[in-house]
Amino acid sequence: MVDRATSALTEKQRYEFNKLQKRLRRLVGEAIADYRMIEDGDKVMVCLSGGKDSYTLLDILLNLRLNAPVQFDIIAVNLDQKQPGFPEHVLPEYLESRGIPYHIIEQDTYSVVKRIIPEGKTTCGLCSRLRRGLLYRFAAEHGITKIALGHHRDDILETFFLNLFYGGALKAMPPKLLSDDRRHIVIRPLAYCREKDIEEYARIRNFPIIPCNLCGSQENLQRKAMKEMLRSWEKQYPGRVETIFTALQNVAPSQLADRNLFDFVGLDQMRCAAPTDGDGAASVRPDVFRRF
Repeated sequence: MVDRATSALTEKQRYEFNKLQKRLRRLVGEAIADYRMIEDGDKVMVCLSGGKDSYTLLDILLNLRLNAPVQFDIIAVNLDQKQPGFPEHVLPEYLESRGIPYHIIEQDTYSVVKRIIPEGKTTCGLCSRLRRGLLYRFAAEHGITKIALGHHRDDILETFFLNLFYGGALKAMPPKLLSDDRRHIVIRPLAYCREKDIEEYARIRNFPIIPCNLCGSQENLQRKAMKEMLRSWEKQYPGRVETIFTALQNVAPSQLADRNLFDFVGLDQMRCAAPTDGDGAASVRPDVFRRF
């Protein structure tokens, strides 16, 4: 993809950018295929916040659609939460310049969050619930079949450790989920992508980033601590983060302790009697002792 942002790159920089773009395309394609995120005839709503992640998601999906084995539509949807100083013109100008269908939902959730959440407390929980409700309603009213969010691999791992350390639960962000009311499918096509690759991609593509004034200034968020922890591990123990993410895809319920996930009580009924040699004594394979 060559445009004004990439045309100014040197030959070497363009080569590196092409490698990066191909890597992101491949990872997004693999995630879509692994979890069957997008099917023929889908109408995909890309939730565009104005941040690096959602810009990259939209860009990669548009690029993938050119050669996708299925036909699907894309519409970019932004929720204007009426934050003070929010540059309302940025997203429409960008989307119109790219010829991308879009819709802006205008709803003053900012005032609601500021009124309810005490100063200094984390606003993300309430803010995300309000956003989710408005986006779900739009999806229902406009025949949206898939709601695409820009969460990446690092977001998923940060959520996993937040739940582990502070929530007492082994759960993260699934790449694909059914909403609680069972009316909407939410997908995360960037689930296999590293945040540092997305940061570099957004920098080179020169997306018009819009900072979040509601939560972006909260320096003591627990999520920030998780992010710093993962980045320090990545530097000190290369490959550790990839291994942890792989573990989320390789769960053994019988090796944990959740009685709702595995029937530990029923194990007694599942036990098989040891084979005998005919006189009631358990038979012993002669090769057993060779292991010692």
